[in-house]
Amino acid sequence: MALDQAVPTQQSGATRETLEDYTLRFAPRSYRRWSPAVVGASALGGMAYMADFSIGAGIGLTHGTSNALLAILFAAVIILVTGFPLAYYGARYNIDLDLITRGSGFGYYGSVVTSVIFASFTFIFFALEGSIMAQGLRYGLGLPLWLGYLISTLVIIPLVIYGMKALAKLQTWTNPLWLVLIVAPIVYLVVADPGSVDRFLSYKSGVDVAAVMLGAGVCLSLMAQIGEQIDYLRFMPPKTEANKRSWWISVIMAGPGWVFFGAAKQIIGVFLAVYILDAVGAAAAVEPIEQFTGVLKQMMPLWLVVPLALLLVVLSQVKINVTNAYSGSLAWTNSVTRVTRRYPGRLVFVLVNLAFALVLMEADMFSFLNSLLSFYSNCAIAWVVTVATDIMVNKYLLGLSPKHPEFRRGMLFSVNPVGLTAFLGSSGISIAIYFGAFGSAIQPFSPVAAVVIALVVTPLMAIVTRGRYYLRRTDDGIDEPMVDADGNPSGNRHTCQVCEQSYERPDVLASALGGVICSLCLSTDRTGKHVLPAQTA
Repeated sequence: MALDQAVPTQQSGATRETLEDYTLRFAPRSYRRWSPAVVGASALGGMAYMADFSIGAGIGLTHGTSNALLAILFAAVIILVTGFPLAYYGARYNIDLDLITRGSGFGYYGSVVTSVIFASFTFIFFALEGSIMAQGLRYGLGLPLWLGYLISTLVIIPLVIYGMKALAKLQTWTNPLWLVLIVAPIVYLVVADPGSVDRFLSYKSGVDVAAVMLGAGVCLSLMAQIGEQIDYLRFMPPKTEANKRSWWISVIMAGPGWVFFGAAKQIIGVFLAVYILDAVGAAAAVEPIEQFTGVLKQMMPLWLVVPLALLLVVLSQVKINVTNAYSGSLAWTNSVTRVTRRYPGRLVFVLVNLAFALVLMEADMFSFLNSLLSFYSNCAIAWVVTVATDIMVNKYLLGLSPKHPEFRRGMLFSVNPVGLTAFLGSSGISIAIYFGAFGSAIQPFSPVAAVVIALVVTPLMAIVTRGRYYLRRTDDGIDEPMVDADGNPSGNRHTCQVCEQSYERPDVLASALGGVICSLCLSTDRTGKHVLPAQTA
């Protein structure tokens, strides 16, 4: 059923909008008509961002190639391991990372804090990509940076107004061109100047553990990227015997596998920065526009260099920043709707997110990039590792957390001390370490502390609380299974008595007044009259 056929014109604006991108909602199979390959390719389109080149270059020029490579690989392993359970849950149960977080140790309102952290991730990286685009516009067209910042923000608005359907087309159509523009210069440089590889490998040689950890802290700030990947993966079709191979390949490669592409770009960033260092200096060597023009000048006429480099930068920025703006608007909407019990509209928060990003750009965040990311990484690590640990350990090893993810109001406790304690303890202590509260010797190890504390405290709290604070109710009042024979969310439909729209089984539950209510109408029930009472043990 096409979306415009499924939604009557007389419904409310809030309902209509949330049925385009399924803000706050389970994504139903009636909407998920893309193949696993299309969803995976769309998710990987978000990997076009150029911040990795700057991040890698900054780490490499500061700490040397050997330390940079170890830092990048160390961070990649952690991101890969923690990203897998999150990607699986998002694709299997068709919910975003906020909805996963609610039922994985945080509670209905407890996950608001992590939604704000994720929203912060999106506007920080929007600002970073916007700054890179502004540098490209200055280099190619002579525009002042302030104007470039404004253009890089405004150009995204018309592209991100629409939901997944528009984003899938944009990412799929532009992926081949982007890959050619990235790969061709690197291949040419390695073939035409083999000595560039030796210079890269020998730059500031030697290994220092503290330097590796400092570099890893910057890379680990990207851990929250899995949330943006899940914003696409939640639209995966049901996993069946016929498609299970392509389903798993797409989930793994477009989920935790994003880090393969991210780590490769960071390493390339070090390589290109070392290559152009003597020609442009350290300050410019971390700018992707300078990195790629430095290579393109060697392989083609000068009149073609600037247009191609500018095309690469603008294309990359647009591909990732539509995702940043989209995911950020979802995160803000999730938070505000739960707290206020009003749905303000996702488009409002598209503008809010872009405004935050523009302020960061105008404040020249690019000049203190590594410091900002190193600080932020402590919060991102604490959140992602806590949720991943709850899934892997508390759900599957200890059996103290319910395996089926729950996100609906009334089914969850408002706050679950398991995840919230682990997150606050992990982020708080690691931030204190980062600022030197425990001495300079362990200061570089704040990312490791964030990982270890979250990994230990999450199951410990589940054991101490005996898993009592996950589910407020075990019965949602509808005598029908949540999954079908293949273990996929059921496609059976029910009509919400409030908005009078039809929703699939995982998105509805019984109302305390009788009948069935959808998850969004229950979220915006200001009096709580539809919320089912808690079940007694």
